[in-house]
Amino acid sequence: MNLLLTNIKELLQVREPNIHKVSGSEMKELPTIKNAWLLVKDEKIADYGAMDNMPDIKAEETIDVSGKIVLPTWCDSHTHIVYAGNREQEFADRINGLSYEEIANRGGGILNSAKTLQETPEDDVYAQSAKRLEEVMKLGTGAVEIKSGYGLTEEAELKMLRVIKKLRENYDLPVKSTFLGAHAIPKEYKQDPNAYMDLVINEILPKVAQEGLAEYIDIFCEKGYFTLEDTHRLLSAAKEFGMKPKIHVNQFNAIGGVKAGVEHDALSVDHLEVMNDEDIDALKGSSTMPVALPSCSLFLSIPYTPARKILEQGLPLALATDFNPGSTPSGNMNLVVSLACIKMKMTPEEAINAATINGAYAMELSETHGSITRGKTANFIITKEIPSYTFLPYAFGTNSIDSVYINGKKI
Repeated sequence: MNLLLTNIKELLQVREPNIHKVSGSEMKELPTIKNAWLLVKDEKIADYGAMDNMPDIKAEETIDVSGKIVLPTWCDSHTHIVYAGNREQEFADRINGLSYEEIANRGGGILNSAKTLQETPEDDVYAQSAKRLEEVMKLGTGAVEIKSGYGLTEEAELKMLRVIKKLRENYDLPVKSTFLGAHAIPKEYKQDPNAYMDLVINEILPKVAQEGLAEYIDIFCEKGYFTLEDTHRLLSAAKEFGMKPKIHVNQFNAIGGVKAGVEHDALSVDHLEVMNDEDIDALKGSSTMPVALPSCSLFLSIPYTPARKILEQGLPLALATDFNPGSTPSGNMNLVVSLACIKMKMTPEEAINAATINGAYAMELSETHGSITRGKTANFIITKEIPSYTFLPYAFGTNSIDSVYINGKKI
């Protein structure tokens, strides 16, 4: 099927096919075409250009989008969309003065979600997760990574990963799967955390690999969770199964997790609310993508990733939601882009680059997603009539999306 969009006010993120990510000062540049047209053919972006030079095109459907902006769908490279229940009581507890760590120490937090998931039938977990996935697609997300990590037993972790696999099979957007068995230490292993790591590495990981349930490996490298030694052990073991690291680091403390990720050729290191010079130096010259999760900072009232420090050192940066029941119960990438501008002092151009082309890179999707490029998958957003693309992060409480297209089809 051929679809032609005409009179596009501005076509954003128009890139050549050899650009897979942008870094440092490059992130200030957002290539666009004003008063443009876009042709979709067989689920791919076939062609585009300025209206002044549009050839005679015979399309099965033509849509006049006068006054509207078109941009690639958001690429959300860090989520925990597969979970059961919610944790709104902990939200109230934090308002009443308890810290995230205090809630976790008394059996809340990740362990709370793990207990709920373990007790919830797989079909129910799928139904809840599918609803969340459909919600974020309507908000403009056209590619997503989903982690396990709320199981913390062999049976429950495999259950989560099977749900992720089913979501990938039943929905048209790319769904990347990450095994995060090392998300927290279960209560029964608190006195012997090494025994839990043995379980994850020797028992669960081989089954995940055998069943082809995950492309990536993750670990929460943080005080009170998993150590640098744990991180090196797990990432080394996962490498034997061809699983790349995408890891949680520097959320509350800088303990060397960034350097460990780079040493293991991590695709991304995520959170980065606390960064020191050693972390910045470790990322220089690497292929690892730093990923910021500003809606987590908003919800937990913790520091924001120091974007300016990262970008001024010539590094790239991606943005993602961290959608999960405890620290970020939102998968709204539009809010993430706004927060990046408001709280992290990123320009609208930098934030849009971080949420599209760099987000695609953090999921190994740069060849097919993240930009308006001939031959890439036709996943794009049509905005409502807005004055400029800066209005997207500026009007942070407004839904400026008119429609979302996945594989050239309106959802």
